[in-house]
Amino acid sequence: MFKATVPTRDAESARRGFLARYSAGTRDLYELDLRIYFQWCTAEQLDPLDVRRADLEAFVEWLMTVRGNGARSACRRFQTVRSYLRLAVADELIDRDPTHMVRLPKWTADREKIAWLTPIQVARLQQVAADTSPAHRALVDLMVVLGLRVSEACGVQLDDLTEDPSGYTLLSVRRKGGKITTEAIPVPLLRVLDAARDGRTTGPLILTRAGNQQTRNGAYDWIKRLCRKVGLPAEIHPHSLRHTAVTTLVDAGLPMHEVQAFARHADIRSTEWYYRRRGTPDQHASHIAARMYAAVA
Repeated sequence: MFKATVPTRDAESARRGFLARYSAGTRDLYELDLRIYFQWCTAEQLDPLDVRRADLEAFVEWLMTVRGNGARSACRRFQTVRSYLRLAVADELIDRDPTHMVRLPKWTADREKIAWLTPIQVARLQQVAADTSPAHRALVDLMVVLGLRVSEACGVQLDDLTEDPSGYTLLSVRRKGGKITTEAIPVPLLRVLDAARDGRTTGPLILTRAGNQQTRNGAYDWIKRLCRKVGLPAEIHPHSLRHTAVTTLVDAGLPMHEVQAFARHADIRSTEWYYRRRGTPDQHASHIAARMYAAVA
């Protein structure tokens, strides 16, 4: 097998071509995954494009034992590497797919451990956010009312707010993957956004104390601090608010396909996964079956 201590020109070209297919946070995540993979290949004196199944299984094992990634994270990082290598096959940089038959660790996700907020907890979070600053409240409401991702909320510009002929204020949102969608702003949220922009007509909506556009990492810090003030669970983070928005709508009786459209999910299974309400014995479907049988007895 060809050995190398640095990535070859083809490997670097393939990496640039792969990353060019993505944007924003997705690109950043995949770029980190490939950086880790390339560093491992360099340490192992492997060309990133000239690997075998056993090499990739060793990489996954290294992720878990040396980097301390859990099974789920290791599998996700491997999926990035798999896509990178399969694109290299499609581009005829390599003639075979080395990811075929790679054995991956098994993992399961406990839905009960995914954090979300009840309406009462949301109200408490909104109040402490408003007491902190209009920008804090706007950040919280964009995620828990509109269901925006944290990067989408931080990226909102005042120029993105427009008014349609019927009088509704609309917000153009640059979604994951670069797609632009238009969202209607309910009146309570509009009041929150007006307070945050404070008479400004251009520039970012969410500003830090220094007057700069808030970042994804900064927003995480804001939410964590607000949750500590309210006494909410430590595992609450910005994406918990998106889970909360989906759960609130389903609990309110909105059909799942409409909630899917609200969340801008391509697959309704993603929306179902976001639904966080914990079942109770009185909600079990067997009660409906029993009533149906009793009605005809």
